[in-house]
Amino acid sequence: MCSPNAPRTWRNDVWEADHVQAPLRVDTDGDLVPPPYVTWFIDCATKAITGLAVTPGTPPRASVLAALRSAVLRNHPYGPVGGLPEQVHFDRGRDFLSRTVTTALTALDTDITVLPPYSPHLKGSIENLNHCVTRMLFAALPGHTPKKPQRRPDRRPQTAPPLSFEAFTGHLLAWAHWWNTEHQPAELHGTTPLEAWQADPTPLHDVPPADIWSFTLEDDGRTRTITSHGVRFRSRDYIADWMTGQTGLKVTVRFMPHHTHEIELCTPHGHHLDTAHLADQASDEQLATLRRTRTQRARHLRDEAKAAEQLRHTRFAPATEPVPPRRLDATTAAAAARELDQHQHQYTDLADLALPDLIPPAAPPADWAIPDALKARTRPSDPTEDSP
Repeated sequence: MCSPNAPRTWRNDVWEADHVQAPLRVDTDGDLVPPPYVTWFIDCATKAITGLAVTPGTPPRASVLAALRSAVLRNHPYGPVGGLPEQVHFDRGRDFLSRTVTTALTALDTDITVLPPYSPHLKGSIENLNHCVTRMLFAALPGHTPKKPQRRPDRRPQTAPPLSFEAFTGHLLAWAHWWNTEHQPAELHGTTPLEAWQADPTPLHDVPPADIWSFTLEDDGRTRTITSHGVRFRSRDYIADWMTGQTGLKVTVRFMPHHTHEIELCTPHGHHLDTAHLADQASDEQLATLRRTRTQRARHLRDEAKAAEQLRHTRFAPATEPVPPRRLDATTAAAAARELDQHQHQYTDLADLALPDLIPPAAPPADWAIPDALKARTRPSDPTEDSP
């Protein structure tokens, strides 16, 4: 493992991967989104950051795939650090252990080492990188909120506006470039990660960008047909101009997880055709209104759940003798009737509105044995119903 005391190996021998949360909120289209996460890979031998991806909020497996793609590719705008690693070490995060990520690394002929839980010392390079970026970059950005409270908290008001997501990503990429080109880790004895990388004679193994694109996309394993409405995928239609005249063509779908705005279409043999986009996609104004509506509804449901929990809470009277417990939930009859009536009107089961007795069922056959009470609830038999 790449602990601080482990002997140095060679470039692309072992990579480590992890997420780190930036303890600050960023502005996205006027809304403060949850703290962003950075997903990145580091080469243990040279301490070079090979690739990274930034995600507002909790990173899904798509973040790992995007970071892996940027780490392996060495052409513009990536590189010069990169190539295929022999091993990748990461912890037991659900996104790193997903089938998509493990399939991509296996297709790249990379060995995967899943570290045991609660063992940050076994991935010392990436843990040190997380610590450095938190102390050296995140702490200096506007809106930084330390996870551990300070002994003497800074009570001065925050005058600087929060960073936009674009500005935060720019600061992070600039810091990663500084780390690779100017920073001199103690383990490298006066050289930068990029200098150590370039001085290493170990041959590099590059993968064509088209293959990387293919390996880092999911495939649901189904074959679909292009119709006049495009391609049906997950109850949605996807269309593109290049589909004109292609009706009846058999295709497979490859996609980036959670990127529902577009999909990639390939032939059943794996040849990439082109991109298809979501048909009848909602406008930006509609999406903004929908997000606001969902936020208001979530806030209303939280307030309602909190109020309902307070109403449900029961207090009991203290006892000094062995008597049954006495509830302290006395209320007026009018208040109880009002709350029950409100609950009935708000949460009426749709089955109660079906009026099952509006049209009585037909009489059963004469040879059926049923209770007399049920016979009285059936309608008289119609002679025409038995006629052929």
